[in-house]
Amino acid sequence: MSKVLVVTGASKGIGLAAAKVFSSQGYKVVNLSRSACGLSDVFNVRVDMSDTSWLESHSSEILSIVGSPDQLVLLHNAAMMTKETVEDLSGETLRMVLQLNVVAAAELNTLLIPKMGKGSSILYISSTLGRKAVANTHAYVISKHAVIGQMRATCQDLVGSLIHTAAICPGFTETEMLKEHLGANPDVYEQITSGIAHHRLAQPQEIADCIFFCAQTPVVNGAILDANLGQIES
Repeated sequence: MSKVLVVTGASKGIGLAAAKVFSSQGYKVVNLSRSACGLSDVFNVRVDMSDTSWLESHSSEILSIVGSPDQLVLLHNAAMMTKETVEDLSGETLRMVLQLNVVAAAELNTLLIPKMGKGSSILYISSTLGRKAVANTHAYVISKHAVIGQMRATCQDLVGSLIHTAAICPGFTETEMLKEHLGANPDVYEQITSGIAHHRLAQPQEIADCIFFCAQTPVVNGAILDANLGQIES
C-alpha cells in the first residue's frame, strides 16, 4: 500500500520529528516550507504559505509529487507566533498569522482532499493555547483556537468519507519557535516547568509519536488531544 505524509513546516521542530517518524514507517514524506527538511528521503516544496498567492504558484508541483496514494496523511503543522497584546495588535499582523496558521491549512485541504481515500487523515497542530490564553501572544492564541474549530468543522464536513481528523495540542515543547519566543533567561524556563506535572518541556519526538498514533487511529476522529505532560492546576 502506498502511503504519503504531506506536512507543512518540517524543516525543524515538531514537523521535522514527524517527518522522521513517518519516513521510518514507510511513508513518502512531502514537506511544504520555506526551508528544506534536512532528511535525505524527504521531497521538499519550497513555499511561503504566508503569501496569499502560494497555492496558485505551487499546486501543480504539490499534486505531481503526491501522486495517487492509497493513504494520505495531511499534517497542518506550520505556524507563526508573534508578540502583541489586544491593545497593540495590528490588523496586518493578525492577517499574516491567520494566513499561515489557519487559511493556508484550509487551502491545502481543498487541494488534497480529492487525493484522499479511506483511512486517510487530516491532522491539525493546535496548542495548549488553543484551549486557554496567556498575555502578549494575542494573534497566536486567536489562531490556535481557530484551528480547533477548523478540525471540528472538518470532521462534520467529511462524515461518511472514512477520512478522520484530530487536533493535537502540544504544551511547552522544546522547539526553536519556543526558544525564540521565550529568550535565554533560565528563570523563565524554571517558571514554566514548575507548572508542568513532569517538571520538564515536552520533546518534539514525543509529539511526533502522538501524531503518528492519531494518523493510525480513526476512533479519535473529531478529537482534541492534549500533549503537555500534565498541567498543574492552581
